[in-house]
Amino acid sequence: MLPKLKPITIKERFSLLFLEKGELDVIDGAFVLVDKNGVRTQIPVGGIACLMLEPGSRVSHAAAVLAAQVGCLLIWVGEAGVRLYSAGQPGGARADRLLYQAQLALNDEARRKVVRKMYEMRFNEKLSESYSVEQMRGIEGSRVKKLYEVLAKRAGIKWNGRYYDYADWDTGDLQNKCLSSATSCLYGVTEAAVLAAGYSPAIGFIHTGKPRSFIYDIADLFKFETVVPVAFQVASKAPSNPERAVRLACRDAFRETRLLKKIIPTIEEVLAAGALPIPEKPPESIPPAIPNERGLNDVGHRP
Repeated sequence: MLPKLKPITIKERFSLLFLEKGELDVIDGAFVLVDKNGVRTQIPVGGIACLMLEPGSRVSHAAAVLAAQVGCLLIWVGEAGVRLYSAGQPGGARADRLLYQAQLALNDEARRKVVRKMYEMRFNEKLSESYSVEQMRGIEGSRVKKLYEVLAKRAGIKWNGRYYDYADWDTGDLQNKCLSSATSCLYGVTEAAVLAAGYSPAIGFIHTGKPRSFIYDIADLFKFETVVPVAFQVASKAPSNPERAVRLACRDAFRETRLLKKIIPTIEEVLAAGALPIPEKPPESIPPAIPNERGLNDVGHRP
């Protein structure tokens, strides 16, 4: 009896929201988080890019269905949000863009062009076409190391290098804990945008062989202009709860920089550097037996 949903495009959404110690459900038509005392907190799920579900979260079938219908990505993360365990796909994939991405990754010359474009965008300069992928990675390593040092000095904190123990979170120093929390937020937002546009998180160009290789590729394009400065600024204040402080600061930074509005056009610009056409639908292909209803037909919300 409810009116049909009208999904909001990804670029117009609130970036992310962390939830813990409660059950996500749909009650009286509203998407809510119910705590152990039965208190309901309504969540405008259609206007959020992704929900980061921390330990203590449970999701009902109705909540998962509604999140998928409105294109909100559900991501299961570890305590403090520093580990990404799994993600629920927000709607159906766009096969044309996924095949285009795979075609670029499998073509050595096209892949090299895409990688070069990524590094040119990160370093804001033209790179020689004679550089191999390995040479560009070497340039990246030295420049990233220097960038960390510069941004740490600007924030007035001591920097001994990027390191952390995945198995033992508490062994890291404050700076690295803040960085890990901040990059986790960035990965969540980036994955929501990548999936919303119909691409695969696993088909990377610089990073390969992992479930989120492409997420790391795209997130790196924005990391040093968004979350790294934020993480160092939070670390300089030595808050009692650094992970929460980082999340709030990242949320504000994503909103101020209009990050979600930038990610999908950036993906298209990067992939276009490969100079391959988007594959056409084969004439002998068979349409789905139960086709989806017509969607918004806008990149940023999957029809």
